[in-house]
Amino acid sequence: MPVLAESSYRPPALLRDGHAMTLFATLSRRVPEVAYRRERVELADGDFIDVDWSRVGSRRLVVVSHGLEGHSRRPYVAGMVRAFNRGGWDAAAWNFRGSSGEVNRTMTFTHSGATEDLAAVVDAALASGGYDAVALVGFSLGGNLTLKYLGERGDQLPKQVCSAAVFSVPCDLEGSALRMADRINVVYMRSFLSDLRARFAAKAVQFPDRVSLEGYSKIRTFKEFDDRYTAPLHGFTGAVDYWTRCSARAFLDGIRRPTLLVNAKDDPFLVESCFPVEAATRSPWLHLETPERGGHVGFVSIGKDGQYWSEGRALGFVTAHGGASGNFP
Repeated sequence: MPVLAESSYRPPALLRDGHAMTLFATLSRRVPEVAYRRERVELADGDFIDVDWSRVGSRRLVVVSHGLEGHSRRPYVAGMVRAFNRGGWDAAAWNFRGSSGEVNRTMTFTHSGATEDLAAVVDAALASGGYDAVALVGFSLGGNLTLKYLGERGDQLPKQVCSAAVFSVPCDLEGSALRMADRINVVYMRSFLSDLRARFAAKAVQFPDRVSLEGYSKIRTFKEFDDRYTAPLHGFTGAVDYWTRCSARAFLDGIRRPTLLVNAKDDPFLVESCFPVEAATRSPWLHLETPERGGHVGFVSIGKDGQYWSEGRALGFVTAHGGASGNFP
């Protein structure tokens, strides 16, 4: 599918900078209308995933995957859930391991390549027998996870999975990690590392023989963090091995469901290799949209009953590509 020649997104006049858009969406938005009911998915390895449901009595479901150190209560997740509820869809916003507010049982956590966790959520939803169509929406790390899940499974996906829409995706994890090490992104990097430290402080108490925070304050980059924690705890030889094996760009050719990837050109977290033009051009399934503006998980709209552009775009895409009938083209 050729890359979309032009995006319909138009930023507010005062948010024409990627950093301003990113920070505004993160710090200023509130979505109070969504009320969740939490349900727990027990995993084969003895751990669990907490899923927050917002049901409207539909036979269509959207599964929403948040970003790094996010959770189901983040405004960008709640906004997407609200938009799909308004459009007649049930929604399941799942919390990555360690992100639900309760410490998980095992040392494993949901990383950029942990598609088995997303698969467990989808399978648990389908096991209820209540859904004819399941759409997937992902943001940032959750977007990478979603694309990898789709590409890995290809034609072996559950037939109810009809389509997907993902936003602000670091398809090239190594390139994005190096971009985050730039001085201009130091505020974001410090925030991520601070949040991750809180998670690993709990793990250090739970698994004192495997996790230590000694010297953590010296970590400045994802390379240092992933070399020390993510890679050894999940069977990778190091950060580069983790990034190489888990980057979504290696799995795009395997996608067999209509999938929309939206990455803004001014996203401060992304590099050129996160815009897979060649893969989208040769694929009949992958739709690539690259607005000039949008920031990282931004795409702010003012007015419009509180709905952001990304929410309407995702709802419209998945409904048009299988969500209306429960079938995909």
